Amino acid sequence: MKVAIIQSVLVWENPQANRENFEEKINSIKGEINLIVLPEMFTSGFTMNPAAVAETMTGETVGWMQTLAKANKAAITGSFVIEEGGVFYNRLLFVFPSGEVQFYDKRHLFTLAGEEKQYAKGGEKLIVEYQGWRIAPLVCYDLRFPVFSRNAEDYDLLIYVANWPSKRIHAWNSLLVARAIENMSYTIGVNRIGVDGNNHEYNGQSQIIDALGQTILAAANSEGVFITTLHKNTQVETRDRFRFLSDRDYFSIKD
Repeated sequence: MKVAIIQSVLVWENPQANRENFEEKINSIKGEINLIVLPEMFTSGFTMNPAAVAETMTGETVGWMQTLAKANKAAITGSFVIEEGGVFYNRLLFVFPSGEVQFYDKRHLFTLAGEEKQYAKGGEKLIVEYQGWRIAPLVCYDLRFPVFSRNAEDYDLLIYVANWPSKRIHAWNSLLVARAIENMSYTIGVNRIGVDGNNHEYNGQSQIIDALGQTILAAANSEGVFITTLHKNTQVETRDRFRFLSDRDYFSIKD
């Protein structure tokens, strides 16, 4: 599967400007691509003022993602603010090339920033079936919780979209590797760069890691589109050789 991750500055609480920026970057991709991954809250930055940027599932950004997915014959995923039933969610959408939409609401809300005061938390993980891959897309702070990320569903690809600040980037780098190793799964982490409206700095470090914890793509702190190809057969061979997942524990999560 050919994957493009997009690491970019985000314009604070300006969905139109951010859509235009990402559309330009997506349209710059040459050749066939299967999956495009955007950061967390890619239309606004990590805002605790959801009413200023919230949209609905019939709103402009959902339609925009569907249009681009169809035009590029590629799935697109990333999170932004959705209002539903008078409640705000940090919602990740996975939009198929057909325009079909599946979504996951961020489970672990970042209490250090008061996210739980503005947003409702999600419930279950989403496992996406796409082109013969089982994909588990999660959001930022979820990365710190290995039990929720645990590969109990036999997924092939773990994705984290984020606004992870520079001051804690060591944790981002370390935990992405840990999640890849313990789950024996390709792991994608897509972060933003730049400075947000609260003067928090972000230095990116978006990356793709293989099932043994080796980095196969590193965006460092550069803005741009970064592309690589993931080989499922290689991962299957690695899993069959080591069989670490055969020894995992099974459990259930209760609220």
